[in-house]
Amino acid sequence: MPYNLVLASSSPFRQAVLDKLGLPFFCAAPDIDESAIPNESIEEQVLRLAREKASALIDQYPDSIIIGCDQLGSLAERVLGKPHTPEQAFTQLRASSGKCVTFHTGLAVYDGVNNQWHQRLDTYQVFFRELTDDEIWGYIHKEQPLQCAGSFKSEGLGITLFEKMAGDDPNTLVGLPLIALSAILRKIGINPLTD
Repeated sequence: MPYNLVLASSSPFRQAVLDKLGLPFFCAAPDIDESAIPNESIEEQVLRLAREKASALIDQYPDSIIIGCDQLGSLAERVLGKPHTPEQAFTQLRASSGKCVTFHTGLAVYDGVNNQWHQRLDTYQVFFRELTDDEIWGYIHKEQPLQCAGSFKSEGLGITLFEKMAGDDPNTLVGLPLIALSAILRKIGINPLTD
C-alpha cells in the first residue's frame, strides 16, 4: 500500500522516536493555538490538541496518514508544561523532587485515504528522587531542558533524576507512544515489520 506518513510536529525528540519504526515519513509543523479551554481536563486537552495538530495539515496533505501528538505533565493536579526559562525549569524540578509526575500523551492519527480518525491517550509516571538545589541547577546547566514538558529529558541525563518509572511504553515519556501508534498503523494497513 503506498502511503505518505506525516508527523505533525517539529520536535526533534518525536522525530527520533518515530525513526525507530524504520518507516519513511516527513515532518510538518502545524500552526495551532495550544491554549487550554476553561474546565477542560488534562486528558481532554492533550487529545484535543493532538487532533487539532493533525487536522491543521489535512488540507495540505489530504491523502496522507497524519500523526498528531500532544503531551502535558501533571503534579498533584497542576499542569507542567515547557519551562522556557532556567528559572521556571528550576521551579518545576524543585516541586517535582521526591514526588510522582504523570505524563499524559494524546495521540491522534488521521487516515486520509479512508477519512478515518484513530485516537489514544497514554500515561506514564516518573518518580523523582529527592534532589538538591545544586543537582537541579547542574542538570539544567548541562542539559538545557527548556523545551521539555516537566523540565527534563528522560532519554538523556534526566534519567538520573528518577527513582523509577512506570508505564506501558517508555516512548510515551518522550511524547510519542510507539506501541499505540504501531497498533493504529497496523489497523490502517501499515506494518513496520513487513513494509
